Amino acid sequence: MSRQGAHADEDDGKVRLDKWLWAARFFKTRQLAHEAIELGRVLVGGDRVKASRVAREGDELVVRVGQLEYRVTVLSLSTQRKGAKDVGLLYSEGDESRQAREEKQETLKAERASFPHGDGKPSKKGRRDIAAFKQRMRD
Repeated sequence: MSRQGAHADEDDGKVRLDKWLWAARFFKTRQLAHEAIELGRVLVGGDRVKASRVAREGDELVVRVGQLEYRVTVLSLSTQRKGAKDVGLLYSEGDESRQAREEKQETLKAERASFPHGDGKPSKKGRRDIAAFKQRMRD
């Protein structure tokens, strides 16, 4: 592919949706953004779309990343990945969406904290006890 052909989408101001999601830091790689779109985790105006769809200013997106859901409006387009401080220039998130997402994060955090974690693998004595128990069960 020629150099001019590789950057044709940047020259005419069009940006693929998967590329925009990567630039806006919703996903670490374009491949992950592409897969999320294909799996229906990204909706535009409530509809499933293809990863090659052109993102437009004013598009209403619902983006599910893990168990969190973002409801955002595209403010500007970019093909270059922005710094964490600059992503606010690319989209805006409604207060309701932000509040619901923060509540979900708190719930997930509380669930992880209350989940009992084991003490690791059993000691030598513990392994002998387990083996003896299994042996008794077989007999």
